[in-house]
Amino acid sequence: MAEKTVGALSAEETSASASINVPDQEIQGWGEKATKRLLWRLDWHIIPFMSLIYLLCFLDRTNIGNARLDNLETDLKLHGLQYNDCLAILFPFYIAAEIPSNMMMKRVRPSIWLTFIMVFWSAAMIGQGFVRNYSGLMATRVILGVFEGGLFPGVNYYITQWYCRHECGFRMALFFSAATLAGAFGGILARGIAEMSGVGGLSAWSWIFILEGLLSILVSFSAYWAICDYPGTAEFLRPDERAEVERRLKADHGHLSNDFDLKYVWQALTDWKIYIHMLICMAGFCPIYSFSLFLPTIVKNMGYTANNAQLMTVPPYVCACFFTITASWLADRYRQRGVFLLGFQLIAIAGFSMLAATGSPSVQYTGTVFAAIGIYPQIPLGLAWNSGNIGGSLKRGTGIAMQVMGGNCGGIVASYVYLSRDGPRFVTGHSILIGFVAMAFVLTSFMTIWSRRENAGRDTIASENNSPQELTEEQKGLERELADNVPWFRYTV
Repeated sequence: MAEKTVGALSAEETSASASINVPDQEIQGWGEKATKRLLWRLDWHIIPFMSLIYLLCFLDRTNIGNARLDNLETDLKLHGLQYNDCLAILFPFYIAAEIPSNMMMKRVRPSIWLTFIMVFWSAAMIGQGFVRNYSGLMATRVILGVFEGGLFPGVNYYITQWYCRHECGFRMALFFSAATLAGAFGGILARGIAEMSGVGGLSAWSWIFILEGLLSILVSFSAYWAICDYPGTAEFLRPDERAEVERRLKADHGHLSNDFDLKYVWQALTDWKIYIHMLICMAGFCPIYSFSLFLPTIVKNMGYTANNAQLMTVPPYVCACFFTITASWLADRYRQRGVFLLGFQLIAIAGFSMLAATGSPSVQYTGTVFAAIGIYPQIPLGLAWNSGNIGGSLKRGTGIAMQVMGGNCGGIVASYVYLSRDGPRFVTGHSILIGFVAMAFVLTSFMTIWSRRENAGRDTIASENNSPQELTEEQKGLERELADNVPWFRYTV
């Protein structure tokens, strides 16, 4: 492909150079229908493969919950909190990889970097099927965390390089909905693989890891050719389409810097708003990881057999997938994030309250459905909110990675939310998750109010400037350094 031969230029430099002075009359030919067709072409070539690799990534990370029902703990002689330790050990390494990985996404092409990490995490997953003790499982989980850590923030950053701010949320939801499908698919797949127990002298849990790892590595071998790097080198677009994509991005983001300079990383690290979004994301990911890792166990404790429990985990994920996509589409359409987040946070609190309040299997199962509907839409909504409110390419990439780092700190907590000694009701665990979602509700309310007031203040200052003048190149150069603090920048609320 042409896009794989861009030479020594960085991805951003290539993208910038491709904004080849297309005549104004050509740009003006893009009406609403033509733009919709262009976005459809982008969606078709970008979103399906990104969703597929995230489905495999999330499946590989959380299938240990399914493997647990097929005698993983017994065979590896795990006792006490050792199972929880194996869940938690992934996340510190996952978190440590996120900012460096997004910087690598900026430095090298996505097709190279994403292929690289996918091959290695798939190999780690296959190796996990052959472990024989606690130490072996811990080691493979570490390797899995190191290489999986770059995918989620990397793909979210990648999406912002193709779509305008108000278009990203729906695309992030399509991509993230793969996590809900992974939960559904994982339960069905684990039920089928359970029949392979004893084949080749291996237990069913070994085959869950091996077969799902083989699936991931097969897909990784096609990733280099399937991933389009940036608009300026996209072979599936015509020259006028490439120029229009870049024109739209420039109009949306203004003349803020796309340079690779560590001072923009520092800008992100010192931006208090990103830390608020990190906490909101942590309060979203904590229940999601708890849900994904322990749902088979929770459902089994409602009285189902192990095999039926695998299948009964599917409906909550299907419902979550529908609401994740629908909510993000509506949020993009109305250009609102905070209000939608607040609504789903209340649904999540209701779901976990139902789980904690009664031992009735029917009420508890309904609670899992409400919990899934409430927690999963929060992640794409929150990521689109944060990324859309960060100006400048490298600062945005760093800010997205920071937000996902915060989210995965929730994964560490999630590993210890549901302890065996608290079963079968897990009232303590459900109560902890109610507290996390309630914290997110308070912080989301604060950011929504602050963003509205900040926008109003900037509107007032702009209205007082009755005779705005075209900026000189020197003034534009100074504004490049300000990121989202430039006077004309408006926050999504």
